[in-house]
Amino acid sequence: MKQLYTRWGKNLDRDHVLEEYPRPLLMREDYQILNGWWDYAFTIDYKQPQQYEGRILVPFSPETALSGVGRQLKPDEYLWYRRNFDLPGWDREKGQNRILLHFGAVDQSCEVRINGHKVKRHTGGYLPFEVDISRYAQESANELIVAVKDLSDTSYHSKGKQKLNAGGMFYTAQSGIWQTVWLEKVPETYIKEIKTVPDIEKKIIRIKVSSSYSTDKKNVDKLSRNLPIEIKIRKPGLYPDPVVKPSQISTEDMLETAVLAVSDKWIEIPIESISLWNCETPYLYYFEVKLGDDRAISYFAMRKFSLETKVHEEFLRICLNGEVQFQNGVLDQGYWPESLYTPPSDAAMIFDIQEMKKTGFNMVRKHLKIEPQRWYYHCDRLGIVVWQDMVNGGSYYKHWFVTYGATLLSWLRIPMRDVYPRLLSREAKAGRLEFIREMKETIRLLGNHPSIAAWVIFNEGWGQFQTEDMTRIVRRLDPNRLIDQASGWFDQGGGDFSSLHNYFFKLFIRPERERASVLSEFGGYSYREPGHCAKEKLYGYGICKNKKDLEKRFLERWSGVRNLIPQGLSASIYTQWTDVEEEVNGVFTYDREVRKIEPF
Repeated sequence: MKQLYTRWGKNLDRDHVLEEYPRPLLMREDYQILNGWWDYAFTIDYKQPQQYEGRILVPFSPETALSGVGRQLKPDEYLWYRRNFDLPGWDREKGQNRILLHFGAVDQSCEVRINGHKVKRHTGGYLPFEVDISRYAQESANELIVAVKDLSDTSYHSKGKQKLNAGGMFYTAQSGIWQTVWLEKVPETYIKEIKTVPDIEKKIIRIKVSSSYSTDKKNVDKLSRNLPIEIKIRKPGLYPDPVVKPSQISTEDMLETAVLAVSDKWIEIPIESISLWNCETPYLYYFEVKLGDDRAISYFAMRKFSLETKVHEEFLRICLNGEVQFQNGVLDQGYWPESLYTPPSDAAMIFDIQEMKKTGFNMVRKHLKIEPQRWYYHCDRLGIVVWQDMVNGGSYYKHWFVTYGATLLSWLRIPMRDVYPRLLSREAKAGRLEFIREMKETIRLLGNHPSIAAWVIFNEGWGQFQTEDMTRIVRRLDPNRLIDQASGWFDQGGGDFSSLHNYFFKLFIRPERERASVLSEFGGYSYREPGHCAKEKLYGYGICKNKKDLEKRFLERWSGVRNLIPQGLSASIYTQWTDVEEEVNGVFTYDREVRKIEPF
């Protein structure tokens, strides 16, 4: 079949690719985007090539149409990237600034070299990393080399829905650089991290600003961590248009003209007359932080997700700001036909979120993937709740056990323990430790986004292990959000939800006193829209003859969901937002051109 494109992929300006500031929760002005044309080469051995095969459009993976390559990186190969960049006016000898090199995500493992020096190794295909290249950089003609290895689904590393032999519910494997690469100039002492925790009952915001010294072991004993900082908070506002640069944040109408604090310590700032964040009015509070010569812009929202039992009810309900909110969600894989994991533009991300809300959804479950930071920013400012999955890993999945057998046992209400590392593909200790490390990093990375209501630790037993231990770790790291410890089955009785998947049977829930009941996947009805499919084969959970048949089956199933709400159902998640390759069960087609299910 011919290659599908979304409208954003068709109209992509290849000289200006994803140039928006990539980290809205810690924005600076002095930065340089390195997306664009790089040299690339594939090799069998780990030896930097003397000649390169052609050009690749970063940050699109080589497997994608937009990359200009269209080739799969195999587990026994290496992928090499090369480009040059300049740092106009920068003088290393003066030592006035540091140069930070940022990668949004590189799948799976990579080594970074600057001007012939090996400066960083990183494993974790979904998480960002940075490296201070000040020691090796120069004003002009810097050579940046990135070497990539991707074992994809042949190892225990996090892989999401990627599969080298794609088909059905698993999709084309992608590799290499797939999120924005960028440079940033910062002072010698700079703002490393900003954390925020709202408390709507006490009407305060807790803020902690970490400095670069707090993670510099050479200096931590010689220099005080308690560096003075200044915080200015702007009055709350609604932001239907995305804020791009700190200079566009007005310094007028400040809620607090100046709050003096010290770095690396929590400070409580009163918010007397609070404007609460919700899906209808997603108020954000922008604030400016100054630490020495460094200046950054961030934001927070005043909101609270909780489980509560309301008057005249015996069931726990999900509440937003103390009010019951039935979270009507949709499963979102985050795939694009021309660019796989990488959204082709900022506008493409915004389209998905706005159309989700227009359809009638107030929540999205981000399924087994971590998006670029700007996606969460748009959820924050547009007002849609997010359930964030941890990215699944583990060795080859035994689907006769974790899919078919588990589905039947779930229907028969036979509990299953998570004490079968071989059956659950978690025999490798290194893989288990890596999952824990990446789970912690995911929470640290996304924890400031007000739209995120829940962490989903495991999905359908894929790489599941020590579920209760993982739940305790997540609760300790983030006590203010809800936890779905085992979405689908292999529930161990912990977390905040009794979380069921149901594609084939009559809808039901199992109300509990200590946890809320959620239908965390249902639906999945397939209908192929002619001219808008990526594959010949068709996969789904019930084949529909035409769009009218699809609408009918969806509305019947949605009626069944509504009937469960008085019985205690607190959330539902429809599968899925768009078609993806063979799985043509989306609300929209894969190219986002045809809406298959109308707003309800």
